[in-house]
Amino acid sequence: MRTLVISDLHLGARLGRDVLREPAALAALLAALEDVDRLVLLGDIVELQPGRGGTPDAARPVLEAIGSRVDDVVLVPGNHDARLVRPWLRSNGVPDAVDAEVPPDATPLLADVVSWLRPARVSVRYPGVWLSPRVWATHGHYLDRHLLPESAFGVARGLLGRLPRDGAMPRDYEQKGPSVTAVEGWLARWLPRPLAALAEDAAELLRAATMMPAFLSHRHARLTSRVLGMQMRRAAIPALARVVHRLGVDADWVVFGHVHRLGPLASDDARRWSGPGGRPRIANTGSWVFEPLLLHRAAPPHPYWPGGAILVEDDGDPQAIGLLDAVSL
Repeated sequence: MRTLVISDLHLGARLGRDVLREPAALAALLAALEDVDRLVLLGDIVELQPGRGGTPDAARPVLEAIGSRVDDVVLVPGNHDARLVRPWLRSNGVPDAVDAEVPPDATPLLADVVSWLRPARVSVRYPGVWLSPRVWATHGHYLDRHLLPESAFGVARGLLGRLPRDGAMPRDYEQKGPSVTAVEGWLARWLPRPLAALAEDAAELLRAATMMPAFLSHRHARLTSRVLGMQMRRAAIPALARVVHRLGVDADWVVFGHVHRLGPLASDDARRWSGPGGRPRIANTGSWVFEPLLLHRAAPPHPYWPGGAILVEDDGDPQAIGLLDAVSL
C-alpha cells in the first residue's frame, strides 16, 4: 500500500499563505494522489484558531477536490483544527489508545469536513494513527509539553505544570492543571512555541524572547531558517521522542507535522532525526504554507518550501518528498 502523509495545510489562513488556494499547487497535489492508495491528513488541515482563519467553508473546494481523487482518507486533527474533535473529547473523555477512532460526526464541524472529503472513505483518528505495524503518525503538538527552556520561540509548557510521565495516556497531554492555565495563557502571548508557522506574522516573531529582532526581515531569511532548523534538532525532535516514550508507542518510525520542517532530507544528518539510541527514527511532513520570512529569494529543494509530504510504501522506510519543488509560488 502506498500512503501519502501531508499536514499543516492551514486552509483558510488569515494572511492567505495557504498555498493550496493556488491552482498550480492544488493541481500538483491532485496529480500525486493518482498514484497512492491512502492519504493521511495529519493535522492543522483547516485553520480554526481564533484570529488566524476565516470561515471553515474556505477549505471546502480544496477538500472536495482531494476527496474526488483518492479512495481512502485518514484525518488526524492537530492543534489548529482541534475544534474538530475537542468538544467530543470533553464530553466523552479522551480515549486511552494512541490511535483511537473518532466518530465522523463527533462534532458539526467535523461532520462538515468529512462530508467535503467524500466520496472518499474517511476515518478519523486521534491523537495518531498506525500506518503500519512499525510506523506511527501524529500531528505532534503534544511535544510542546516537553520543550526545553533554551529553545528559540520556546515556552517550556511542561515546566509550568505536571509533566506526563512514563505510562502516560493521551488524556495526560490533553488536560492541564488549574495552576497552569493562567500562567501559561499569559506567557503564550509573549513566548510562542517553536513553529515555523509563526513566521506568517512578524509581530508574533517579535514576541519570541530569544529570537533577535535583526533576524526578522526578508534579508535574513536564510539565517532564520537555519536557526529554526537548529532549534528543531535541539528541542522539537527530542521533545517528540519523549512523547513517544511516555505514551509507550513501540514504533520504528514516527511521522509528525507541527513544526513545518520537511525531513530528513538528503542533506540532513540522519542521526539527529531519531530518539535516544537511534529509535524511533523520525520524519516530518513539512507544510503547505508559504512563509516569506523563511523563503525570501529561496528556491526548492528547501526544508521550509511548501508542498512537503511523507511517502510510506509497504514495509519501506518513510521518505520525505517535495511535491511543489517544480511549482513556482
